[in-house]
This record gives sequence, structure tokens and C-alpha cells, in this order.
Amino acid sequence: MRKFTRRQFAVGAGATFASIGFLRGRAQAAEFTYKYCNNMTATHPTNIRAREMVEAIKRDSGGRLDIQIFPNSQLGGDTDVLAQLRAGAVQFFSLSGLILATLVPVASINGVGFAFKNYNEVWRAMDGDLGKHVRDEIAKVNLYAFEKIWDNGFREITSSTRPILTPADLKGFKIRVPVSPMWTSMFNALGASPVGINWNETYSALQTKIAEGQENPVILIELFKIYEVQKYLSITNHMWDGFWFLANGNAWRKLPKDLQGIVTRRVNEAAVKQRADVDALNQNAVKAVTSHGMVVNTPNTEPFRAQLQRAGFYKEWKQKYGEAAWAALERYAGKLG
Repeated sequence: MRKFTRRQFAVGAGATFASIGFLRGRAQAAEFTYKYCNNMTATHPTNIRAREMVEAIKRDSGGRLDIQIFPNSQLGGDTDVLAQLRAGAVQFFSLSGLILATLVPVASINGVGFAFKNYNEVWRAMDGDLGKHVRDEIAKVNLYAFEKIWDNGFREITSSTRPILTPADLKGFKIRVPVSPMWTSMFNALGASPVGINWNETYSALQTKIAEGQENPVILIELFKIYEVQKYLSITNHMWDGFWFLANGNAWRKLPKDLQGIVTRRVNEAAVKQRADVDALNQNAVKAVTSHGMVVNTPNTEPFRAQLQRAGFYKEWKQKYGEAAWAALERYAGKLG
């Protein structure tokens, strides 16, 4: 497998857009020309692997299918592009299950707090019965989700005031969270004081102490220099998030079976490679933020899970997701309550 480095992640945007433009220029000869959108930067592993993927699809299909890549939310924000996908203006879209949940509620089940302990559990669940359950629900809204979900990483907690070692350290802790019921519910159950703040306002909110901390994958903590306004990083792995690679149902069915087979093979292959890339980048990012002065700790997560049980968090979300989905989750994560 190709070794992925932080340097590849940080440089090359100009070349990226040039190559994307080159692909678009050749699209006129294709039998099918489809658009693929995502919200990642042009040099994120998602787009590195996507460029390899679309080249392979074009080659394998003999030029019959050309997929144009639109990274970095070029065609709009996630909710806007989701609407475009459903309308057929966009044919492929990578979207977090936590956001897709506005349309398919069970799609956020992978983000249940402290459910997964490690990547082995994540991939067994999402490549197994839990992922199939979610994909079946996605199909009901005329979208097609490919078998292999792409990685957005485990989320960790940073703080400007104290390390987060136990649930007691979160009592009254003002933590920035995305504007989402899942995050608010979880951190309330842990005794924190979650503050819903949009990402583009997060750095200034931390700088001005509107919030004491925030939570995100380590890649983003490094990329957006959160270490400049936060002292502590706690590797809590409290939520895992991934990107479903989605297709408009009508556009997908319009492709002949042989092209569907080519796309399926190449999309799933790219997803597996992207997973390894993101994992490696997160490990490197921990070293990088440490070099910038962050103090890193890895707490025992069992007391956090126990606190969520006592607070009724798991009971609440079990009722929202339903018995079948929850049973599929617990098959991989263990008994949650």
C-alpha cells in the first residue's frame, strides 16, 4: 500500500486543481459524465484517493464514464449539495453520517458516544451488519451508498484549562460542539456545558474563552492550529465519524451493470486506502501538536461510558434508532445500556 505523508496532505493544491481540470477537459468523449462532490480540501486523503479512483474508472471503462471532482465544498455546503444530489444535479457525494441523519436518522448511529473502542470495531461494524442496516435505510430515500465507508477519524477533546482525565473533569466544562442534537445530548449527559458554535467561529471562540475546549479529529486540530489556543489534548476517541460515498439513485441505475461493477470496485478500493491514510495522518498529527507544546493524555474511557449509561444517554438514543439498529450496534460495540 502506498505510504501517505503529511507533506502530501499539505502541498500540491495547484497541481490538484490542474489535474481535475484536465479530467474535465476530456469529459466530452464520455458516454456518462458525472459530478462527485465532497467538503474536504483538495489535498486531503479523500481527494488524493478520489483522483486515483476516477482515473482508474475512466481507464477501466474505456472512457465511457468520466467523473468530475469538486472538492472543498465548491458547489455549496453539505446540506445544499445533499439537495443537489437528491435532485440529480450532482451524481456522487461524500457525506458524514452525522449530517446525513437530517434525512436518514439512523445514519448518525456510528457517532454514538464511546461506542467504539478502536478502528477494528469500527470497520467490523460498518463493513458488517450495522453498515448494511444504514445503507438499507439510505436506499429508501433513493440514494445508493457504497459498501465501504470512508474515514473521518475518531474525535478527541482539547482544553485550555485542564486535561480531561475522568468524567469529573467535564463537569461544567464549556466545550464547543457542532450544532447537533447528538453532540449536545452526549456532553450534557457527561456533565459538561456544550456550546453550539459553527466551525468557522471556533478558533475565535476558544481565543476569547467563550469556550474552554472543543473536540475534533487530531488532523483538524493540527491543520487549523488549535494548539495555539488550547493547551491539553485528551485522546478520548469519544465519537467516530465517516463519509458515506453516495450516489443519486436514478443516476446509479442509469449506468449499465458493467459500469456499476467498475465503479463499485474502484470506490470501495479507494475507501480502504483512504482509511489507512487518515489513520497514519492522525498518528503523525499527535506528534506534531505535541511538538507545538500541547500536553497529550489518553484517559480510560470506561468511566465515560458508565456515566452515559447512568445519565440515560444510551436509552434515549436506543429509542430514537430502534431495536434493530441498536442490536446491530451492540453486536460490535458490546452492551451499551
